[in-house]
Amino acid sequence: MKKNRFSPTQIASILKEFDNGKSAEEINREHGVSKASLYKWRQRYGGMEASELKRIKELEEENTRLKRMYANLAMELDVAKYILEKKL
Repeated sequence: MKKNRFSPTQIASILKEFDNGKSAEEINREHGVSKASLYKWRQRYGGMEASELKRIKELEEENTRLKRMYANLAMELDVAKYILEKKL
């Protein structure tokens, strides 16, 4: 899995620079952030502080982990049902 290049604190500071009037091209040169990433961050995290942003990222990671666990359990349940049907 790809490791995030920017920490939540860095993302928050980059978004503040953008909100304070710095152009996307300047931010791209200084930080190496693409315009698409900048606008995606702005859409997703606009107006948040670094602590809130960190908490959101933690919740997204936990949500992904829980979805994976659910998929595994659902698959095991399907296999168990299939085995029980074959025995009857």
